Amino acid sequence: MNRELTFAKAIHEATFQLMERYSEVYVMGEGVDDYKGVWGTTLGLIKKFGAERVIDIPLSENAMTGIALGSSLLGFKPIFVHQRIDFMLMCMDAIFNQGAKWNYMTGFNQNMNIVIRAVVGRGWGQSVQHAQSFYPIFAHFPGVKIVAPFTPQEAKGLLISAVNEKEPVIIIEAKNLYESTGEVSDEFKGIYLGKANVIKNGNDITIAGLSSSLKDILEAMPDIENKGISAEIINILSIKPLDIETIIESVKKTKNLIVVDITWEHFNVTTEISSIVSEKLFGILQRPPLRIALPDSYVGMSEELEKRYYLNKAELIAKIMEWHK
Repeated sequence: MNRELTFAKAIHEATFQLMERYSEVYVMGEGVDDYKGVWGTTLGLIKKFGAERVIDIPLSENAMTGIALGSSLLGFKPIFVHQRIDFMLMCMDAIFNQGAKWNYMTGFNQNMNIVIRAVVGRGWGQSVQHAQSFYPIFAHFPGVKIVAPFTPQEAKGLLISAVNEKEPVIIIEAKNLYESTGEVSDEFKGIYLGKANVIKNGNDITIAGLSSSLKDILEAMPDIENKGISAEIINILSIKPLDIETIIESVKKTKNLIVVDITWEHFNVTTEISSIVSEKLFGILQRPPLRIALPDSYVGMSEELEKRYYLNKAELIAKIMEWHK
């Protein structure tokens, strides 16, 4: 049965169902046991499953990531919650020098799985150390999977699937999606990691986005289509592995590509997708791909400065129309 749930409640439901089904699943992170429950995503889990499976951790990210990775070798399935992706820099060694390489170094005979929930992006004026979205750094490394859900159903399904993967999975969660709503099945059912979704068909341009950028894209669509442009919209969903085939098939039809990301404009998902599409479809494209992302600077510490830093609907429409004329 489908119900209307928020993005946050969908993550909570997935976590609850996973912990009920698998005794080896546990949740760890700063504040996972407190009264706010990481924007409601871990709320009340400690009452149901106890402090041995819902673990508040000290400010020692690298050490705690090492403990989580070690526990996975013993058969546990850790879900590590980072309320801010900013502090994942502290555990890069554990994730990418150990976790990402373990399968390879053991001849693919020993799995090391950890699910990392990494919270990114705009909030309420949290400034430079609490609002970054530098997940493209992670995509550089082999041996990890990275996904970025947009809908509540995707948030639930990807978390369920991630727990049973054979390597580390990083789930990118945008703060400004937690209160968004959508239909979510009450079934315990995962979503394949590695497939993009066409969420709207069109003929004139392909617009590929991920996470909260899709919210901005969809809000801009009525204005874009009122100007006579038919857009096909793709939810990238999986950053690594990247489903470039779905994007290429769309661009073959539309002959135009726009890619929108929620991080800095250089060395990001827009760059990778635009480069691959240009290489493969150079003779088909009617104009160079348009990349839309954030300025190469830091966001200021106030709600007003934050509003000015992030892309808004009017700016998105203006960029698209200037490019398409």
